[in-house]
Amino acid sequence: MADDSIVKRVCKELNITQRELAERIGMSADSLRTLSAKGQISSQTEAALNLVLENEQLKKELENYKVLKVAIKTMID
Repeated sequence: MADDSIVKRVCKELNITQRELAERIGMSADSLRTLSAKGQISSQTEAALNLVLENEQLKKELENYKVLKVAIKTMID
């Protein structure tokens, strides 16, 4: 059951479908759906799911730094 919840959690946090998530980790949507439903998500797949989450969080953080950079440059100029 935990396997199903990690897939659902990642999809919810990123606001994407299971199909989109499967594409991001190089897996077919049917395979991800089946493995998730059976509770057979491998540790490698779980690691990939966590890396997708981390990557998206880092992208958001980078965007925030870019905004800050522009704001500071504007204040200095």
